[in-house]
Amino acid sequence: MGAVTYPEAKVVEFVEKNFVPVQIPVSNTTLMEKYQVKWTPTLLVVDTEGYEHFRRVGFFDPDDLVANLMTGKGRYFFDGEQFFEAASMFKAVQDMYPGTEAAAEAIFYLGVTGYKMNHDPKALRQAYDTLMEKYPHSQWSKQASVYRLIDK
Repeated sequence: MGAVTYPEAKVVEFVEKNFVPVQIPVSNTTLMEKYQVKWTPTLLVVDTEGYEHFRRVGFFDPDDLVANLMTGKGRYFFDGEQFFEAASMFKAVQDMYPGTEAAAEAIFYLGVTGYKMNHDPKALRQAYDTLMEKYPHSQWSKQASVYRLIDK
């Protein structure tokens, strides 16, 4: 990724505005073991305490990388119960990168975040309906399938 994806201007701009990037060499067995990295590249979003909020394995094109990083940032906000910020990030992934796999995850978490914010299960049903319409074969559609039981 360092040779092709990371040098792209939109990737550099997003990373510099939102993260402190760290590249861990595979020779650093302490960190490789701590974060249970079994394959490279592994993309992790961790907080200042080292707690992992998001993980993806594999190479990404620029749009996929930014979409995954945005989803990771949304998960960071979600885990910290900063639901407004999480919803904003998930909505941005859905709107800006609809053709990416990260978009399906963002839609799922947008529904869960909506439920957490308002305690209205209709946000979960809406996420399910959107996933079935746009990403019917994704793992996130399967995970949200129980939400089909919620009245519209």
